[in-house]
Amino acid sequence: MAAFLLGAVLLVVQPQIVPSRPAINSNAETSSQSVQRELLKKTSQKNDFKENIHSNGSCQQLPQTIIIGVRKGGTRALLEMLSLHPDISAAESEVHFFDWEDHYRNGLQWYINQMPFSYPHQITVEKTPAYFTSPKVPERVYNMNQSMRLLLILRDPSERVLSDYTQVFYNHMQKHKPYPSIEQFLIKDGELNVDYKAINRSLYYIHMQNWLKYFPLDHIHIVDGDKLIKDPFPEIEKVERFLKLSPQINASNFYFNKTKGFYCLRDSGRERCLHESKGRAHPRVDIRLLEKLQEYFHEPNKRFFELVGRTFDWH
Repeated sequence: MAAFLLGAVLLVVQPQIVPSRPAINSNAETSSQSVQRELLKKTSQKNDFKENIHSNGSCQQLPQTIIIGVRKGGTRALLEMLSLHPDISAAESEVHFFDWEDHYRNGLQWYINQMPFSYPHQITVEKTPAYFTSPKVPERVYNMNQSMRLLLILRDPSERVLSDYTQVFYNHMQKHKPYPSIEQFLIKDGELNVDYKAINRSLYYIHMQNWLKYFPLDHIHIVDGDKLIKDPFPEIEKVERFLKLSPQINASNFYFNKTKGFYCLRDSGRERCLHESKGRAHPRVDIRLLEKLQEYFHEPNKRFFELVGRTFDWH
């Protein structure tokens, strides 16, 4: 029966890849300028658009770097590791300014108020994984700061799908609510359910095209999430160089915790690990279904590699 259910897989026709830096037409420019003016108008009406200054010389300011995603790609681990650097000041919570309408309507002053206090020599960073897959976010970020430096952390798309399901599953379990098996999401009418949101979030090249309409590739640093898990220090070194930070994070800042099964952090003699919700075991999936999932991602992965000019060790 299982073999029959998995016998066929629908492959959707993917849109053509756009150039990495397409021209934005005059109408789009007018729209962008209008949105930016509207944001500034809202904040000026409140008469409080400012960088809130503390008596010690620190202040709240707009971020110069945003971790835009991807969901279940390792954004929290990346932020915690990057925070080891003394020149980084990171927002603790996911702000969801650019993708949630009720937040975006509050204007830039509200956004500034969500930022941590930082000193002039520090880079302010916020992370919201949903930004990467939200179609409206790239233009909104561009309207705020065309020079924004963006961090994107990606994992094997198939593994990301399983992590995505696992997070939602545990959220339901904690609330004592039943939740369907992963097979019920991955299979529909005997075929791979390509409309499953977790699968769409793993079609990286589609979302990347949207970001490249507004930001050149050299403004987007892609962190290999699989390598960050196995050997974090080399990946963090690359992030330091991308952000033009002095090399302050060392291999000694990381140690492997055998109990948890992943790397933890050591900072000034203090050791800390990510929350227990991180690194959860994935559900057991029939090997034939997993192979179908990996097969489905083969062509989208290839298009993504061509788009960004590098390859990743994904199935």
